[in-house]
Amino acid sequence: MPTLSTRGPLDPGPDDRETALAVRWRRLREGVPPALYLLACAVVLTVALVGVGWVLAKVVNDDGIGRADSAVSRWLAGERTPGLNDATRYTSGVGGTLTVAALAVVAVAFAALAWRRWREPMLVAVAVAGEVAIFLVVTMLVDRERPPVRHLDEAPPTSSFPSGHTAATIALWGSLAVLANERARSAVVRNLFLVLAFVVPVVVASSRMYRGMHYLSDVLGGMLLGGLWLLATVRGVRLGVAHWAIRHGEAGTDGRQWRGSAVRHG
Repeated sequence: MPTLSTRGPLDPGPDDRETALAVRWRRLREGVPPALYLLACAVVLTVALVGVGWVLAKVVNDDGIGRADSAVSRWLAGERTPGLNDATRYTSGVGGTLTVAALAVVAVAFAALAWRRWREPMLVAVAVAGEVAIFLVVTMLVDRERPPVRHLDEAPPTSSFPSGHTAATIALWGSLAVLANERARSAVVRNLFLVLAFVVPVVVASSRMYRGMHYLSDVLGGMLLGGLWLLATVRGVRLGVAHWAIRHGEAGTDGRQWRGSAVRHG
């Protein structure tokens, strides 16, 4: 088991909650505990977001919160310039489906080939694919119209809530920041990806609002989706690593007595 100073964000420790859960589920087949955990998180997150979206679309749409949401969209529309229109077309596209999917595929392939273990590529794949799945379910169940301003992009048939661009950007760049913290030796590289994990989603969210595609509450909902699902994915991967170590004798049945090979193989 690595020392506390060398543990990465995907390395579970003997006293972590993920290890305790792995001990409880040690008799299950490999891959089942993290799958069950992530499924439960996805269901809870989906139900919560559907509830929030329904309240925004049906309950507070015409009161103070709804009017404030619309006021922000109208103010941004009033600040439009040709230069910003062109710039936000590109910055909004950073969070688009094709861009995120392409970057995710490259990241998964690179992680699989470079490190020869499952945890890093699985983190990116589950973070991005899971976010998309949850987003699609939520947006099908929440029928919120787009802001009452001119839309600079063609509006997709999905609900305005939550912002899929924002959520996908957080899931992708957040997972890349986790990988950098896990594997990069250079503090400059780690800090760079950490900054990008914050800056890129903010730029994408701002662009989507500027272009009239989302309310402020939509991008906040997207941040909630992307951030919470990324956290769940990290914990799910840690659970899988801990469960593998216990099943293969790299940790005792109580989750302790860890040995280093679990870190290499997990």
